[in-house]
Amino acid sequence: MNRDQAYALMLEHTPSGSLRRHMLNVEAAMRAYARHWGEDEELYAVAGLLHDFDYEAHPDEHPVWGVAFLREHTDTPPEVLDAIMGHAAFTGTPRESRLSRTLFAVDELTGLVQAAALVRPDRDVRQVELSSLKKRFKNRAFAAGVNRDEVEQGARELGVPLDEHMERVLRALQDAAPEPAPA
Repeated sequence: MNRDQAYALMLEHTPSGSLRRHMLNVEAAMRAYARHWGEDEELYAVAGLLHDFDYEAHPDEHPVWGVAFLREHTDTPPEVLDAIMGHAAFTGTPRESRLSRTLFAVDELTGLVQAAALVRPDRDVRQVELSSLKKRFKNRAFAAGVNRDEVEQGARELGVPLDEHMERVLRALQDAAPEPAPA
């Protein structure tokens, strides 16, 4: 399974533009962490792209359905399958690898970053400042669906200070953001 195959599978199973954007954001954050640690960027990207690919069609069985599908129909590496299972805390799957801990840590946080961009008049993630993101993180009414406890737990599991984690994910999404269309 390479990035192009993962991307095609994600597109095939995910009609929602917002969920596709989420998975692309998670991919960007995963790549940033892979570069930071000198890990396999492609492997991290595949995990980011596929972690929610089954959510729309199988929300009550996610991610179990997706992992079973990937195991049966693709050559997705076992460490990616473990990471996908581990990103959903309710599965009880231990996050034993750095890949698994990273996917869990960035998943919720990318949602907060995206929400912070969407409330800006220009809706441009490149204009979101870390100080604003930190303020919005403390306001639990903002992007209430983002599980702050899991964001904090994810940073702890990575052994990265929360501020550093937030900055790395924000910068990753800013670097991956497309240039805005000319007015």
